[in-house]
Amino acid sequence: MPGKALVLDANILIRAVLGKRVRELLEAYCEVATFFVPRAAFAEAEEHLPELVVKRGGDPKKALEFLNALAGLVDLIGSEVYGQFEAVARERLGQRDPDDWPILAAALAIGCPIWTEDTDFFGCGVATWSSSRVEIFLRE
Repeated sequence: MPGKALVLDANILIRAVLGKRVRELLEAYCEVATFFVPRAAFAEAEEHLPELVVKRGGDPKKALEFLNALAGLVDLIGSEVYGQFEAVARERLGQRDPDDWPILAAALAIGCPIWTEDTDFFGCGVATWSSSRVEIFLRE
């Protein structure tokens, strides 16, 4: 496994499909970093992506195909990896977005930061990186 690791939030997967920058970062750094994605976050991206693509005038089927192709650049992980951290993650998130617990639990289990555009993780005891700054972490 490469030396760097990040847990990706669903919004990062969606950005990778809808834009260029995130996809370019994933492609550029997949050899030096491991990008972990809880299956729940992947499912969330699958759920929301079609509606977002239709709003932009795109083809939802192609977007979902592209999302599935991105699975080759990330490591999908299940609750067997992070499930024991569910209670802690839920407590730390509080009422902010309880559905994000798998992201935080995965970061706690693996011991790495979260790549997200979501401020719900701030103050949860785990470092977060936004797309505009994540390359600093990946380059170090």
